Amino acid sequence: MKKILYFSAAWCGPCKMLGPIMDSVSEEVAWEKINVDNNQELSIKYGVRNIPTLVLVDGDGVELNRSVGVLQKQQIIDFYNG
Repeated sequence: MKKILYFSAAWCGPCKMLGPIMDSVSEEVAWEKINVDNNQELSIKYGVRNIPTLVLVDGDGVELNRSVGVLQKQQIIDFYNG
């Protein structure tokens, strides 16, 4: 099953804006929040250089799509449904 990996950090202003939007799509979209400070291995694996970054992955963790920056609710749903 695909899901969005939401790369974020507590000190990141745009991440603070995106957090509540991600919460609002929880019923339509499967996602997992990744703190880049606490999970550097995953950040390196997916080559995350800027945050917030959304990485859409399939059930095996293979990257399907990527978006950097703040998206609105419908944009996140569209990104997920591709």
